[in-house]
Amino acid sequence: MVLRSNLTKTLNAFLASLLVIILVWISVLRLGVAFDFSFVVEFRQRIWQGFLMTVAISLAGFVLSLFIGIVAALLQNGKILFLKYISIIYINFIRGTPLIMQIYLFYYIIGTAWGVENRFLSGVLILSIFEGAYIAEIIRGGIQGLDPTQLEAAKAVGFSRSQTVKLVVIPQLVARTLPPLVGQFSSIIKDSSLLSIIAVIELTQTMREISALNFRLFESYLFLGLLYLCLTIPLAMIGKALERYYNFEG
Repeated sequence: MVLRSNLTKTLNAFLASLLVIILVWISVLRLGVAFDFSFVVEFRQRIWQGFLMTVAISLAGFVLSLFIGIVAALLQNGKILFLKYISIIYINFIRGTPLIMQIYLFYYIIGTAWGVENRFLSGVLILSIFEGAYIAEIIRGGIQGLDPTQLEAAKAVGFSRSQTVKLVVIPQLVARTLPPLVGQFSSIIKDSSLLSIIAVIELTQTMREISALNFRLFESYLFLGLLYLCLTIPLAMIGKALERYYNFEG
């Protein structure tokens, strides 16, 4: 039964993928575009450097945004009203305004005022501040979703506070927040493309420069999409695997 179910899923996934490929191919034929990806070999070094820059920005941004998100979530759930309202204002402002506006605001105004000239550092800080607000909401939702009966049960069997946090709170938080956090990491990777507007030489900016040289716009951006998929699809698979591993309710 399990084998039959897996075969059915595989077949349907294959058919769905085939349908998408056919639709794209028909669209290409209607446009009369003749794809030429020879530039990939010619500019492979620049593409690889842009790819590594995107990975570096995304990893650094995720670590810093996770820290910012945890702090903001704790402050929002805290009892110090002044810090609580600072957290609320930060989260509402960031979530209520587009990233492109924040890039201009933080880089050209705040960054210039404080003498932050390193574009890599600026990009990481901007992404971290933006994504941190969303991670804060993920963490806050995970905290509020903790099952109080399990906390009472831990207290009843004599767990210390550290044991309760380690054996009850953290497993629940991980199981509830891991999938959206993995999704947020994927968002960081994709959102890093907007840093090209401040001339951070990441993957998107690299492909823009290459397409300006060889006039292969379709090929350049199609290949760009494939490179982003090489990063985001494995993340989704890892998130699913970790979700099953930490599925303590099952």
